Amino acid sequence: MPEPAIAPDEFRSHDALMEQLPHILSGPKDNGTLEMIVMRPDHGMRVVPDSIDVSADHGLPGDHWKHGTGYALDDGTGDPDAQICIMMAKCIEAIAGDKSNWAPAGDNLFIDMDLTPANMPPGTPFKIGSAEFVVTKLPHNGCQSFIDRYGRDACVFVNLGEGKVHRLRGIYARVTRDGTISVGDTVTKLG
Repeated sequence: MPEPAIAPDEFRSHDALMEQLPHILSGPKDNGTLEMIVMRPDHGMRVVPDSIDVSADHGLPGDHWKHGTGYALDDGTGDPDAQICIMMAKCIEAIAGDKSNWAPAGDNLFIDMDLTPANMPPGTPFKIGSAEFVVTKLPHNGCQSFIDRYGRDACVFVNLGEGKVHRLRGIYARVTRDGTISVGDTVTKLG
């Protein structure tokens, strides 16, 4: 069982998270900010670089997505449409508080930007640093590990009702142009 990212007595209630919904949804529609990068070399392991090279072949080099740990192709390798997991920074902040508690969520990028389907539907191209990405259609849902780390109410908040409508658990994207991304980079929609 994964270690809690925050102490169980600090788990946010569903009501407390719902009160944060207007703030969570107030992120910029464009020209957001990359707040954190997380590479996951293996289950439960996290590396938090300030900058990393990403590629269409490898996503975040060394990240375990390539081994089919989430969505997998018929040959067992990771589905390229699940290369990069992204969550709204305001949402993980409402759930986990301080940035030191964000990485266990299991996402690769935390972005201060509106990632709802109305603003970033599947097929939306965007740029971070010198790299380019596209939002994919795969659903990103909270799992037992998310419950263990942040509590059942947090998982219900992101997976059901308003959370599901607004994709609060996050989105998947794939790299379409190799490049370097760094914390603090602007996130810009293309096209």
